[in-house]
Amino acid sequence: MSFQTIIEAVAPLTDTEHAAAIDVACAQVERNLPAFTYQAQNHSSVNNVYPAVANNQWTAGFWPGQIWLAFEHTADPVFRHAAQIQVQSFLHRIENRIETDHHDMGFLYSPSCVAAWKLVGDEDARRAAILAADQLIERYQPVGQFIQAWGRKGVASEYRYIIDCLLNLPLLYWASDETKDPKYRDIALIHARTTLANSIRPDNSTYHTFYMDPETGAPSHGATKQGYSDDSSWARGQAWGIYGMALSYRYERLPEYLDTFERLLDYYLTRLPSDLVPYWDMIFVDGDEPRDSSSAAITACGLLEMSDLVGGDRAEGWRDLARRMTGSLVRGYSVTDPAVSNGQLLHGTYSKKSPFNTCRGEGVDECVSWGDYYYMEALMRLKGDWSTYW
Repeated sequence: MSFQTIIEAVAPLTDTEHAAAIDVACAQVERNLPAFTYQAQNHSSVNNVYPAVANNQWTAGFWPGQIWLAFEHTADPVFRHAAQIQVQSFLHRIENRIETDHHDMGFLYSPSCVAAWKLVGDEDARRAAILAADQLIERYQPVGQFIQAWGRKGVASEYRYIIDCLLNLPLLYWASDETKDPKYRDIALIHARTTLANSIRPDNSTYHTFYMDPETGAPSHGATKQGYSDDSSWARGQAWGIYGMALSYRYERLPEYLDTFERLLDYYLTRLPSDLVPYWDMIFVDGDEPRDSSSAAITACGLLEMSDLVGGDRAEGWRDLARRMTGSLVRGYSVTDPAVSNGQLLHGTYSKKSPFNTCRGEGVDECVSWGDYYYMEALMRLKGDWSTYW
């Protein structure tokens, strides 16, 4: 069966479904405010319920991102108040460097603090986000020209970046715009080009992790940490690549980004099951392996991002595909009963253990915080005229 046939088997999200889904999502955010205004959500649910945790995980920015999306949709000042309380936690975190020695500053500070500055002019949010951008460029490695993901800087066994980092780069573009200092943007552009050069396989699948030689800066090899194996394609990583290439194209109109976006998307579509929601690794196309609904939500956002940047039939086709993917999520994966879960999107996968990766194994067949956020972002994008946090 062709992927076009599979796509057309899923009906696009209707206007009625869309309106109901975004109202349901915002109501879920409101229900969660008592638990998570002064605390963070865990990266993933436990038996479909998120525990409250301290603000020290790489995923903590996605919950305040949901609050800001709910504020945009409803204009309810309760959401603004709660989100600005979160801003103070994020300012404290970056000022005190609490679990910030990694590359995920964009995931942390774009949906929490850049959003707060753009939407309500919160000066503390602006300060926090610029400090986060400063921390992020500290991880830039001139030898190899990339932002090191995590671990001790410069050590050969840790001298790598991961495809996820494409989503951290918009923080740097924003910081250059705000400060008028080109250093942030210059590093973002260089890292994006390094990713473009190394992270895409000949078959248009992606490496999760890519190692560089710390002495020469030459490309070394691709590998995985969270995918099934080094030569498989981790579904969330493929989605980061799709959305990341769209964002890279927004900030630097290289034709290679657009071409790579299309190639990554084509690969993604050929590996989807009938409801357009992938298994956790794209080596699986059927069977009993867990799905990753977050991958579909991220991809839908990438489709809508790129459709805003190009015109014509391609843009219309990508919007239609995003409506079909989001329709599948609304109908088959979204939380409609708060007694079932305090999340937004069921059947996500954070970290699935395999014989060939180094995962601990957690958050499997659960809600995951980024899946919830990007699901809401996709719904907001489908309203039209949404101003990106990225």
